Amino acid sequence: MRLLIAEDEQRLAAALQRGLTHAGFTVDVAADGPRAFELATTVAYDAIVLDIMLPRLSGYEIIKRLREREIWTPILVASAKDGDYDQADGLDLGADDYLTKPFSLVVLLARLRALLRRGTPPRPPLVEIGPLTFDPAARIFTLDDETVDLTARESAMLEYLMRHHPRTVTKAELLEHVWLDPNANPNSVEVQVGYLRRKLGRTLLQTVRGSGYRLRP
Repeated sequence: MRLLIAEDEQRLAAALQRGLTHAGFTVDVAADGPRAFELATTVAYDAIVLDIMLPRLSGYEIIKRLREREIWTPILVASAKDGDYDQADGLDLGADDYLTKPFSLVVLLARLRALLRRGTPPRPPLVEIGPLTFDPAARIFTLDDETVDLTARESAMLEYLMRHHPRTVTKAELLEHVWLDPNANPNSVEVQVGYLRRKLGRTLLQTVRGSGYRLRP
């Protein structure tokens, strides 16, 4: 089974990775919020262990955005924030369990086993626009029934466009919700659009002059 550990404290992250790997898991580690969100939206994990106080994007915001995208990967929050309201906020946003630091590997493993015993969460429905299909559970895009090989950024951008179809999506939106940096260079959006068009064909992804981009109805 594959886990994502989102933890910015390097020693703790390394210790968790060693311990969980020894317990038989395949473990990926993200040291900041944007990287954790990128991995969580592009890799089909069995569970996520998530710190709240991550650099650049909080664990709360990651939970919120994942659930908004209908990504139901079980999330175990592991945080030093131990107040009742902190725990309630995490669970209300969509986390499945909350573990306060410090904790032992034995307890973490027991909590993870309990999460995994609950079974596979409800499978999100496919998103379909003409010949283009997105499977949120498997994180796979297909065009005319052929799998499209996309980078993490291309995948996140295409998913955002599909979920907001048929509305035109602005560059500012993409920078905020895909790049996670409203101050990033807008030209980078144009570059990614060019890459996507090479893989999808030039007619499916349209430029709406002066407004942004949309998928062809």
